[in-house]
Amino acid sequence: MNPFEIKDCALLTRMSGLPAAFNLRELRDRIASCSADVLYHHFCETPLAPSFDYPDYRNDFAVWIKHKLDDDILAERLGIIDPYSFPSMEKLRVATLEIIDDRLSELTVIPWARPGHEFYFTEASTVVFDTGERVLHPKDLGAAIGAMTTGSIYYHFLEARRRPPRCVDDFSSWLSGFGKAWAPHVRALKQIDFTFYTLAELRTELLKVLKDVKGSNERAGKRAKP
Repeated sequence: MNPFEIKDCALLTRMSGLPAAFNLRELRDRIASCSADVLYHHFCETPLAPSFDYPDYRNDFAVWIKHKLDDDILAERLGIIDPYSFPSMEKLRVATLEIIDDRLSELTVIPWARPGHEFYFTEASTVVFDTGERVLHPKDLGAAIGAMTTGSIYYHFLEARRRPPRCVDDFSSWLSGFGKAWAPHVRALKQIDFTFYTLAELRTELLKVLKDVKGSNERAGKRAKP
């Protein structure tokens, strides 16, 4: 197998050209008309933002609704959306609009943000660069993950899930090439629920999962000895 090439990434953010949203109705209408790139940025690239510290509300819309509109109910409904479970941004858009429309039908007054707290729609280009670091054998992957930046964790474990044709994280994809011996590691990685982790917490969880599988294999090997 080829060595695992560790990449890193950063975002170049820019304004989308859409008017800011001052209330929930305007937010809904902007989501309905924004580009797929804008939707992707606010749903998938949120963890890369330096200000991301609300892992309970993983996308920008839920964070804004929680903290600027004071609508905990809608924030919870949008916060549990897993954008990686949708086959396209358009499917994600439809699901998001349905949730907001349902909430609007429940409200008698449209919630507004205070002046200066409106929602600005942005988009970003992801700049990917090769760190030059390589992992030669699966047994060294854990140590390599422990030394990775949060940008590398995002690129290899989250962004890869929307990268065709495999649409799986890079760690699982690489380990799959080493045969059945590493299948338990692949299964464990795929079972991680990354929804409510910051990238730093996700790195810790990745290390824990790989360590647990290694320990389980070692215990099984001892029991198998005569």
